[in-house]
Formats: sequence, structure tokens, C-alpha cells
Amino acid sequence: MSIDQRLAELGIILPQPAAPVAAYVPAVESGGLLHISGQISFAEDGSLITGRLGDGIDLEVGAAAARRCGIMLLAQMKAALGSLDRVERVVKLGVFVNSAPSFTDQPKVANGASELMQDVFGEAGRHARSAVGAILPLGVAVEVDAIVAVKP
Repeated sequence: MSIDQRLAELGIILPQPAAPVAAYVPAVESGGLLHISGQISFAEDGSLITGRLGDGIDLEVGAAAARRCGIMLLAQMKAALGSLDRVERVVKLGVFVNSAPSFTDQPKVANGASELMQDVFGEAGRHARSAVGAILPLGVAVEVDAIVAVKP
């Protein structure tokens, strides 16, 4: 089964990849790896998912925001590689969570993106990960970047 078929089976429609908002490119392929710039949390309607976890935004909303970041990562992968079938393995995700000082469940928020990668790529979607609290651009709730091993 192709990854596009798997996405259809999961009911996932990839959005247009987000354009860079500063002086960087969305993805760089080098040495068999695709490095994908941080993708911020966009809702399905294109609006930003904003707010701080532990200060008005709950864990469920945060995990859903991380999942939406993961969907944008998939869109960037497809744009850079031409086909998601070129993904050999998701190597690492970096998850940044806009957090109130007392919020310590960043790993649970990050699961929204991690579980998506496993749902889409199976065993090849299991990855190393960082999950940290941060102040994020545009006040978004979550940002996720990725390193992906690619097939030639």
C-alpha cells in the first residue's frame, strides 16, 4: 500500500505546504536525510492554533495542534520528495510547546505528532524525539520540526 493510500485510509488530506515566513527554506535534503523546518500549528481552515498550554489551552487541544503540525510536515515532505513513498524512516521530531511556567506535559502534547507518524509510516514512523516548552512565533501553541531518512 502506498503512503497516499494510507493517508486516504486514515482520512488525512494534506494541505498546501506552508511558505516560509522568514529567511529559510522549508526543507533541505542532504546526505540521505531530509531536514524539515519547524511547522507551526494551523487548523484545518488555515487559521493559527494559538495559546499557551496550561494557561487556557488544555492537553487535548495541544495534542491536536501537534498532530496538525505533523500533517504540515507530511505536506512539506511530499513537496520536497515528490512522493511520501521515498520516506525510509522518520528519524527525529523536535516538538516545541508554548507552555505556561507550571506546564510539564510537553511529551504528552508531542504524542499528537508522534502517533501520527506511526499511523502513517508504521514501524518506520517510530522516531527519536525532543519535547520542550518554549515561547513560539505568532503565539502558536505548537511547532514541530523533523529529520527524515529518504530513499534515493
